[in-house]
Amino acid sequence: MKRTTLRDMARMLAAILCAGGILALASCNTVRGVGKDISSAADALDPNQN
Repeated sequence: MKRTTLRDMARMLAAILCAGGILALASCNTVRGVGKDISSAADALDPNQN
């Protein structure tokens, strides 16, 4: 059986953090796009719009 070294654990942690960062960046753009879509739909339905 292979023993897990501190270096292996650090590499695994770095990989997990990088993957999490990439997912977080991707989701920010998605949430921003959804916000714009909802805002434009609300503007289209607003009866008091000039």
